[in-house]
Amino acid sequence: MWFNKKKTASTSGAQKEQQASDWLQAQGFQILEQNYRCKGGEIDIIALSPTSHNAQPNQEPTLVFLEIKYRKNTRYGHPSEFVTPQKQHRITQCAQLFLLKNSALNHLPMRFDVITFEGKQTSPEWIQNAFGQ
Repeated sequence: MWFNKKKTASTSGAQKEQQASDWLQAQGFQILEQNYRCKGGEIDIIALSPTSHNAQPNQEPTLVFLEIKYRKNTRYGHPSEFVTPQKQHRITQCAQLFLLKNSALNHLPMRFDVITFEGKQTSPEWIQNAFGQ
């Protein structure tokens, strides 16, 4: 019927981004931004990693830029395959703009991670340092 809206890709994507955010917080991450937009790009989640219990005193967290990818199935490839070199470039450009506006975070180590979901998967696959710095 006309009033039964199908779930759109953006709705599913937003749900998976929220699920990833909740999962990261459960792992001890501090979420700084969600859906950070800049000219030419977007970063799904920007977070600070928890410091390890075995860490050296005064060790600082890592600034993590995360791309979240969801695919209903792998018919056309694994979700991580959709983080193309062009997408990686847009994310790194956006991260540079974020750092310009948040210069107090410039001294932190940083990395780019990808979190993927496939089908009805509830636990994400987490690819750390997915495309370097």
